[in-house]
Amino acid sequence: MSTPLLVVVDAANVVGSVPDGWWRDRRGAAERLRDRLAADGIPGCSGPTEIVLVVEGAARGVESVPGIRVEAAQGSGDDHMVALVAAAGDRPCLVVTADRELRRRVTELGAEVTGPRTVRG
Repeated sequence: MSTPLLVVVDAANVVGSVPDGWWRDRRGAAERLRDRLAADGIPGCSGPTEIVLVVEGAARGVESVPGIRVEAAQGSGDDHMVALVAAAGDRPCLVVTADRELRRRVTELGAEVTGPRTVRG
């Protein structure tokens, strides 16, 4: 049995990639993203995946649902995502973000990166 792909989703970056009024209800926007991920998964990813949605700030308090583990960053969301990738060791990782600095940090650890459009539907 193969090790599931770890997919780490930068909730703030993905939600913020479309100006649809998300700033009026950050938590609700993160919950809608979580629900879309639970329903649709990660397009283009075949095989087993473990999806972790990292939330921060006003989106803290969003709960996990079957298929999506939600983790609230206590400090920097970027630092939390880097820590998740680092802890994965040799496990394959995919990080969903458009943040250039975060992309640089996680690719240095061996993760692949894709942009928010991958999960925005």
